[in-house]
Amino acid sequence: MIALDLLFAVGAFTLGALVDVALGAQTRLRAAPYASALVGSAFALAAGVLALVHGGHAYSLGRLFGLGRTSIVVDHLSALFLTLIFSVAAAVSLYAISWTRVLSPSARRGTALGFCLVLAATLGVVVAGDDFTLLFAWEILTGAFYVLAGARRTHLDQARAAWLTVATGKVSGGALLLGVLLLAGRTGHFSLHAWRLVGGGVHDAAYALLVVGFAAKLGLTPFQGWVPRGYRAAAGPARALMAGVAVNVGVYGLWRTTALLGRPPVWLVVIVLLTGGVTALLGIAFAGVQTSLTRVVAYSSVENAGLIVTAYGVALAGEVAHLAPLVAVGFLAATLQTVAHAVAKSGLFVATTTFHGATGTDDLELLRGVGRSRPAAGVAFALGAMTLAGLPPTIGFVSEWFILEALMQEFRLPGLALRLALAGAGALVALTSGLAALAFVRVVGFVVLGPRRSGDTIAPRHTFGAVAACALGASCLWIAAVTPLEIRVLARGLAPIVAPRLTLVALRSPWVLQPAFAGFSILSPSWLFIALPVLVLVVTGAAYALSRGRYFRVRRVPPWTSATSGVRGHTSYTAFGFANPLRHVLANVLGTERRAHSLESRSDLVRGRGPVEYVTSVAEPVERFVYTPLRRGVLTLAAGARRLQSGRLEAYVAYMLAALVALLAVVAGLH
Repeated sequence: MIALDLLFAVGAFTLGALVDVALGAQTRLRAAPYASALVGSAFALAAGVLALVHGGHAYSLGRLFGLGRTSIVVDHLSALFLTLIFSVAAAVSLYAISWTRVLSPSARRGTALGFCLVLAATLGVVVAGDDFTLLFAWEILTGAFYVLAGARRTHLDQARAAWLTVATGKVSGGALLLGVLLLAGRTGHFSLHAWRLVGGGVHDAAYALLVVGFAAKLGLTPFQGWVPRGYRAAAGPARALMAGVAVNVGVYGLWRTTALLGRPPVWLVVIVLLTGGVTALLGIAFAGVQTSLTRVVAYSSVENAGLIVTAYGVALAGEVAHLAPLVAVGFLAATLQTVAHAVAKSGLFVATTTFHGATGTDDLELLRGVGRSRPAAGVAFALGAMTLAGLPPTIGFVSEWFILEALMQEFRLPGLALRLALAGAGALVALTSGLAALAFVRVVGFVVLGPRRSGDTIAPRHTFGAVAACALGASCLWIAAVTPLEIRVLARGLAPIVAPRLTLVALRSPWVLQPAFAGFSILSPSWLFIALPVLVLVVTGAAYALSRGRYFRVRRVPPWTSATSGVRGHTSYTAFGFANPLRHVLANVLGTERRAHSLESRSDLVRGRGPVEYVTSVAEPVERFVYTPLRRGVLTLAAGARRLQSGRLEAYVAYMLAALVALLAVVAGLH
């Protein structure tokens, strides 16, 4: 039954891709590829649920690819990620069906092709049982990301984003290829499970290469540059698919690597912990100062990648120290954050697509109150933002609580390096949590809670889109309410890495959670849904009684909009102004620059802008100090090579002779 479900899923994804290639411009069929993607996601989800309940299965496909035996494996870990990935993919596909009703003709072909290819490649990565199948599916995913990011290409920035996306994907694939070749060369087998036989220096080098390859897809520093550009270049629900669905294969790859290779080298654990913490801080810092809503949500993906990898680093530290409970709590915290990110990020991008389709812009200054006229998208956006800000009672609050509890176990580790790395990562994550609240309060306050724009009307209702948005938003709450049940499912899915009994230690009682070690704080997400409303009612009642009935009286006064009362128009408080303190406080991190420009135009002076205008900008430190010098060096080498290409034939023969003599000299010296 599982094999048939997987076969039907691949068939549905293939059919959807072919329909878009052949008939994508047909108005009546523009929703057909997404409907096919929905059907395929349902079959893949069914396969994951069946394998999670009844156990894993392995299937041999003979010599399908001609390199060793091709196999697919659906064990508990694969089943867990199939369930997570394709449940979210089903909701995104449902929204995409509604989205096609407002598509412009120029955007119909190509996006659906990439959409279906992403789902097929994601399925291939998760169920791959041999090296070649894994690498083949990974390269298809890289190509599909390029298609999604480059399908529109209406201006130069989108073309550059597509190339940056595919370049990062090729770096990721290259790292995976080198790591897999090291392992296959040592074992003599292409099966993933043969990796368990490798040890020594090859084991450590391959471990590091695989971590780099999978983490690059997540957007870990220094590979985060493609995330805000690639996501923004994609069209509509393709952003939700890339951010909330497909990047989870990077998480799966990290989990599978540890399940097969076991104990990592200490230096790799230190790098993973510190890099994860720095990535989280950089991601949320840049999210907090963006003026584009799409870039805010995209940069928050970088932050969540950092949180997931930091919790993964805790699990690796447990492997090094042979502390199985720490391994359990690290993987549990990281997986909970993965679930929260998948659901919330998909909901945010679905809502952002709705806002952009209604207004034609994603500029925060022009989106005031747009959530009021699109209630389904507004609610989904608010709940997704609360989740990623780590606010109760959402699943994001539960996952970040587990991460912070796990990071406080550094005193259990041997060696100063691991302890300092865990402590440093904990400080970075704590700072990130505070900045996340600031970043998402800004966007929710302006987009959802802001005053409705003049002339704005309630948008036409698209049933499928509203259902998908509400389902993703509600999942941020109901999953938190049943977190103890979720942990039982995760314990079963993580069984190939850590014993379920160790993961289930997190359940102090049927509805109360605790970390893997006693003596720390406890939490009951389920009781929060009872306690919080009761507290609200108690506080409201007390305030009403103490105010003697004056609590609900409306007192109308002129609003305070700036440092000077009565200021209106373009000088009122804006989304840019809200984030300005953050630009100055974190100026060294954000690379904040402020330039003054003289305004000679009479019209500028009449509008009250004054004789001088200040322009503030930020720049990523990785891009400024790593990629820009690297780009200059590559261009310099290319210019030198261009000069060589236009030389004389005698010079080329002389170059070859000199190279041959040098090679012979090296060989002679070696002998």
